[in-house]
Amino acid sequence: MLRFLTLIFPCLVAIACLLSDSALAQVETCTGIVPFRYRNDKISITDFGGVGDGKTLNTKAFREAIYRIQHLKRRGGTLLYIPPGVYLTESFNLTSHMTLYLAQGAVIKATQDTRSWPLIAPLPSYGRGRERPGGRYMSFIHGDGLRDVVITGENGTIDGQGDVWWNMWRQRTLLFTRPNLVEFLNSENIIISNVIFKNSPFWNIHPVYSSNVVIHHVTIWAPRDSPNTDGVDPDSCSNVCIEDSFISTGDDVVAVKSGWDEYGIAYGRPSTGIIIRRITGTSPFSGIAIGSETSGGVENILAEHVTLYDVGVGIHIKTNIGRGGVIRNITVSSVHIENARKGIKIAGDVGDHPDDSFNPNALPIVKDITIKNVWGVKVMQAGLIQGIKDSPFTQICLSDINLQGMTGPRSPPWKCSDVVGAAHQVSPWPCSELSSHEPGSCANYS
Repeated sequence: MLRFLTLIFPCLVAIACLLSDSALAQVETCTGIVPFRYRNDKISITDFGGVGDGKTLNTKAFREAIYRIQHLKRRGGTLLYIPPGVYLTESFNLTSHMTLYLAQGAVIKATQDTRSWPLIAPLPSYGRGRERPGGRYMSFIHGDGLRDVVITGENGTIDGQGDVWWNMWRQRTLLFTRPNLVEFLNSENIIISNVIFKNSPFWNIHPVYSSNVVIHHVTIWAPRDSPNTDGVDPDSCSNVCIEDSFISTGDDVVAVKSGWDEYGIAYGRPSTGIIIRRITGTSPFSGIAIGSETSGGVENILAEHVTLYDVGVGIHIKTNIGRGGVIRNITVSSVHIENARKGIKIAGDVGDHPDDSFNPNALPIVKDITIKNVWGVKVMQAGLIQGIKDSPFTQICLSDINLQGMTGPRSPPWKCSDVVGAAHQVSPWPCSELSSHEPGSCANYS
């Protein structure tokens, strides 16, 4: 252990100082409420028998190292160092006041033995697994009820080896909902930075019922045909910042959620105070998405300075009858879209239901949506806004938007129904439901 600290301590001090300065500066631009913790106490996975040969199963080493952090509490917490190598392991739980630090060339790789995967209870705001009734498989790296946790490093990799799970989904042999790659429940003061996440079995990074979460300088990658591999899904969370990252997945790049139908309504925890900025993303589905699970409500969301290419829908706000919940005060600004089926979509008929017990009278409310400064090329259809007959979408403002279409036959540039709002300097000009006001104003709605 002493030799390990002697060898890496100067390097860790230099890296930690750099990370501390940049992380604090970055967090100050977001929420300013998650300080980067420098850990005086440092241990290595090799101290607990970890072997990075890509073959040895390291579950025992990870669990023992984290048990040590949890039970031998050190002032300021402990850093768990993962040196270069490929560390195969089953899923494991993190603990409070720890940093999981992946060196350059370090890979934490999930075993593909699905029989060893723990089952946990469904989220109460979903009432069941998202894909299958009953429980769900625990995420590969998991935390519940934690405080002050950092996952960072020198762009090491967390690899979910998800293809075995994707094939089970395709073959309809899944017994329970697939595991996320990283999930934090009921947690606060979380930083995830400078790590590569790849091949998640299901959603990549899923903070749920959590607050004060910063995710930045990460790379998230999964094949375009990998099912439901969302990039980052803050779910019934508050004070979340997602920025300065590259995300390429088989499903939504970023999707803000808050529970599913009657279960989300009963749980009643909204997602609020979420910033998404300086993200570059690509996906066959949506770039920046709200929903479709929004039953607890989604409000006070800002997405800005986003670059999207080869996407299904650039900006997508999606809900459904039976969802309930209020979606409001959403601002999306300064977005570049290249090669998309649709530039903007706001729709009330998207997403399925957990069971037949959803209330068809639980209508979502969508209002106060501002989308501005959007430029797109090779966009097949500029926009679709489809409200709900008995709950029209209101205060929808489109401003300074230019979405250039592809050559050849194309759909009508806009389709709208059951919506009230305004438009200013939008090309192609949107539907008549969005009235024109004095130059530059979206403040007053008809």
